[in-house]
Amino acid sequence: MNHPSPIPSLPSPAHRALRLPAPALIGVFLIVTLGSPAADLQWQHLSSSTADLPLPGPSTQQTGAIVGDFDKDGTNDFVLSFRQTAPALVWYRRTHTGWDRYVIEPKFLTVEAGGVVCDVDGDGAPDIIFGGDYQSDEIWWWQNPYPHFDPNVPWQRHLIKKGGATQHHDQVVADFLGTGRPQLAYWNQGAKAIFLAPIPADPRHTEPWPATQIFSGAAGERRDSDFPYAEGMAAIDIDGDGHPDLLAGNMWFKYRGGMRFDPIQIGSIGGRIAAAKFKPGKYPQVVIAPGDGNGPLRFYECVGNPENPSDWHGRNLLDRDMIHGHSLQIADIDGDGHLDIFAAEMAKWTESRPDSDNPNATAWILFGDGHGNFRPTVFATGIDFHEARVADLNGDGKLDILDKPYNWNAPRIDLWLQR
Repeated sequence: MNHPSPIPSLPSPAHRALRLPAPALIGVFLIVTLGSPAADLQWQHLSSSTADLPLPGPSTQQTGAIVGDFDKDGTNDFVLSFRQTAPALVWYRRTHTGWDRYVIEPKFLTVEAGGVVCDVDGDGAPDIIFGGDYQSDEIWWWQNPYPHFDPNVPWQRHLIKKGGATQHHDQVVADFLGTGRPQLAYWNQGAKAIFLAPIPADPRHTEPWPATQIFSGAAGERRDSDFPYAEGMAAIDIDGDGHPDLLAGNMWFKYRGGMRFDPIQIGSIGGRIAAAKFKPGKYPQVVIAPGDGNGPLRFYECVGNPENPSDWHGRNLLDRDMIHGHSLQIADIDGDGHLDIFAAEMAKWTESRPDSDNPNATAWILFGDGHGNFRPTVFATGIDFHEARVADLNGDGKLDILDKPYNWNAPRIDLWLQR
């Protein structure tokens, strides 16, 4: 996202508590899909716009959102990232009665969308990785201070990358090399390249991390878009050989040994990318949404050899193109044992305009039947979804939805808790 230079300002307060009333049902949403009882779900909508949640911070440019059990209490928390003004990272820590807000990084950084949760230093507590945007040539990780959380003490920040080209929209961690230790794969949009950096044996004292460029070129970006760069990353065993493979843009990357990866095209355009086994078979299926641009939500499956691009067949899942479809998640949302798809659009991405770019922005849940078929339902309209996440956010065993807009009505955050 190329946008005007930010203006730093003072950070917001380091800690603020939210206490929810006893089980009051605030803003109940009902999704009804005829002929599919499992899809009749109720949602409790909480929003900072109605003071149900504390405001994230003063920034009107909210970039990343990641989910993890950072305090290891058995319930997921979430972290948001920002640019334009400090703080750069805030943590919403789940308590018995609501969420407490902590500042992880009080300083001003131009953090890009993406981010990944990973136990970088191997101490058993999940750490955080984020990259800088078009104004930054850096990537960082933050050391989880578990179990010593002090609202007035930020997490220690370490450097992963400095120098070279700018913008690092999306990262993923997996053992792509089969070494028994994970590596960090990251986009560097300014270089039009993907880099792979093995996590050092002593990451707390290694800055920056050695990295190797494993790909350069186009990966399904729309040249006619206002955001003509590739994005999106995921990891899954695509070819069934027992080892995780890298997915990025509109491709998957077959590891050939050493630091060599062969890019294999799956779809026509790239963007947000995810994969899973929606139906029985040897290979998982791949879903691609357009991300920072417009295009179809497409479902791809392999009908032959996954290393042969012509054996990947795709079909559209919606009756129209998505408009800045920057949210894509795969999960069994209704708990029927079949994987579903959550996909949603942005409402606003132009900071200079006062109104929405896409006032009818839509979010969908596409309920799967376990055989590769989906029943689309409209989850919400007129709300901006950017980097939305599907996860159990209150520990009740049901999947919830976390959303923060990029620039629409920001600062803002929304949760839908499944009832």
